[in-house]
Parts: sequence; C-alpha cells; structure tokens
Amino acid sequence: MTTGEESASAAKADVEAPPSTESRGKAALGTAAVATKKRKLQMRGGWKRGLAVFDFILRLSAIAAALGAATAMGTSGETLPFFTQFFQFQATYNDLPTFTFFVVGNAIVSGYLVLSLPFSIVGIVRPTIVGARLLLLIFDTVMVALATASTASATAIVYLAHNGNSSANWIAICQQFNDFCQRISGAVVASSIAAFIFILLVIISAMILRKH
Repeated sequence: MTTGEESASAAKADVEAPPSTESRGKAALGTAAVATKKRKLQMRGGWKRGLAVFDFILRLSAIAAALGAATAMGTSGETLPFFTQFFQFQATYNDLPTFTFFVVGNAIVSGYLVLSLPFSIVGIVRPTIVGARLLLLIFDTVMVALATASTASATAIVYLAHNGNSSANWIAICQQFNDFCQRISGAVVASSIAAFIFILLVIISAMILRKH
C-alpha cells in the first residue's frame, strides 16, 4: 500500500471513530448545566409572577380604599337644626384646608393607581422585566409619602374633633356633629389602609428586583 493510501485510510479511520468517553462526558455536563440554569430561570420567573399577581390585587384594593376615603371625606357635611333658617351650625370638609388636602391627596393616589395597572399587568406577563418594575417602585415610594402625609394630617384634626384640646380652648364637636365625625373617621381609616397597601407594594417591587 502506498503512502497516500495509508494517509487516506488513517483519515477515514479518524472520521469514523466514535467520540471518546471524555468528550461525551463534557457534552453531558454542558447539557445538564444548561438544563439546570433553565430550570432556575423558570423557578425564578414563577415566584416573581406570583408576586406580580399579588401586586395587581393589592393595587385594586388600594384603589377602592383611596377612592372611598376621598369620596367619604368629600361628601361629609352636617347641618344642625336650629330655631330658624338664619341660625344654623354647619360643618363641612372644606372648612379646614387639612381635609381639602386629604381629598386632593387621595384623589391623586387613586388616579395614579389606575394608571399603574397596565404596568402591573406587564409585570405579570413578563415577571423578569426590570424597567416597568423599577418605575413602579419609584412612583409607589412617592405615593407612600403623599398618602401618609394626607392621612396623618387628617388624623390629627379628627382627634381634635373627637377629644378637643382644653389648653388651646378647642372644644370637641363630635357630640353635636355625630354623622360628620363618623364619615371623616371612616375616611381616615380607609386612607390608612391605602397607605399600608402602598408600603406592601414597595416591598413587593423591591423583592422582585432583588435578583436583578
């Protein structure tokens, strides 16, 4: 056999030779690593999708709480019956700038929550997305401050309405304006719930973004 024929036979033998055990082991390890990584990504996406669904439900609840608070406070008012129509005592929310701020603040919070729902839905469809979730985290934090400020300021006035302040000669009015005080107290409770939900929303967004 000539040298050319020997070289051709050797090359053919190399081509037809089965892969070595070492090559097959490396290929198997690579496939296993890819499968493990894919499984981890699926698991991560699963619990993030669960948090995103919970986020959407909380936003719906916060809309109901904030809108209810703004409506209850904005429609509060009571007129005490007196001897004639010229002598009547009346209490309404717009008598105090604090209550006006409360209504405006909760209205803004409600509007923001409605606008944030599409972004929350995007988080459900694509749980690993960063941009939409980061945007929600930033604005949710701002809304926490607004909801807390409006609730705290109104709470102070509601406390004075119920208990008064003898040092400042402020008398309690809730014994006379009972219906009015019930409505503003309910509004403050609803706004407190909305503020607490916003805190939960910030925590959820931070947990989702934690692995990115």
